[in-house]
Amino acid sequence: MTTDTHTATGLHQRILDNLGHAVLMFDSALRLVFINPAGEMLFAISASRLLGQSAGDILPPDSHLLAALQRGLRSGHPITEYEMQLDLPGLQEITTDCTVTPLATRPDDSGLLVELRPLDHQRRVAREEQQIARQQAFRTLVRGLAHEIKNPLGGLRGAAQLLERELPDAELKEYTAIIIGEADRLRNLVDHLLGPNTIAHKASLNIHRVLEHVRQLVQAEAPAGIRIHTDYDPSIPHVTGDRDQLVQAVLNIVRNATQVLGEDGEITLRTRARRQFTIGGRQHRLVCQVCIIDNGPGIPKELVENIFFPMVTGRADGTGLGLSIAQSLINQHGGLITCKSQPGHTQFCLLLPLEQDEPATHTTDTTRNQP
Repeated sequence: MTTDTHTATGLHQRILDNLGHAVLMFDSALRLVFINPAGEMLFAISASRLLGQSAGDILPPDSHLLAALQRGLRSGHPITEYEMQLDLPGLQEITTDCTVTPLATRPDDSGLLVELRPLDHQRRVAREEQQIARQQAFRTLVRGLAHEIKNPLGGLRGAAQLLERELPDAELKEYTAIIIGEADRLRNLVDHLLGPNTIAHKASLNIHRVLEHVRQLVQAEAPAGIRIHTDYDPSIPHVTGDRDQLVQAVLNIVRNATQVLGEDGEITLRTRARRQFTIGGRQHRLVCQVCIIDNGPGIPKELVENIFFPMVTGRADGTGLGLSIAQSLINQHGGLITCKSQPGHTQFCLLLPLEQDEPATHTTDTTRNQP
């Protein structure tokens, strides 16, 4: 094979590896002979486990995709189906646009090229863009309100302090102390609504060490019936981030989960690498996904869409600030937190880009990315 051929083959491979949608190739016996990384992510199974399997082993017998493959092989004509419902092994049903193209290499042999473009991805990106825009608008509104609230509070507190000095009776000073204390409480509440106001000091760090630190903190304070499991992907590269901020973001979510579970339940900390993943309209070559999963009662549907806004909470004794602060901290890292919930399965996923525009300000941690 010539150098030009090698170069072209390598180029074609890079193109397929970096496509955002799944590409699969089947031979004439409907055995899988190729799948790109986006396809591996879609099926949540590595290529080494999928290659060589027949379509009938990979897909359910009543799968719309399996029927399309069989029609394409019989007819020899391209087939395109829009909004196909696709059942994937171990996953919920997804909606995808599907194109099946016969590839006749010999008169008696025809393979199939399959392209799958999940529409759930497009809907997710649109939903995330809307979520980010709403949160930015909310923060702008809160900043304006904070300025209007904190100025009168400062005057109120100062006047109470002056009055306290003039009061001859110590019992009367208890009232001024209440005024001062409540003014401070309101100021702190406004500061929490504004979110974190410190600049992130980013360094290259091991995300699993962050998670293990949080796990140990929560395990020490949680009831004995709360069990925390880990499911880490040791191949994830180091993340560029502020360790303290990432610990705080994860800790807020895990503590929320323990409070919801009460005396008994399970929490899972899971990490995965996502390729060609879009966060809020921007595509990243590689993203670190940290999922915090609990088997509690779930979040009411009417709250899920607004769960990251301040003062939104499903608990009577909650302030609704923990998730808002966590979202702000992850936003500072160019990432996003998403939430899915149903009874028995609530999942918060922290998405952190693994490439950063700015270099880290601290010394790189050279240890392997394992807990």
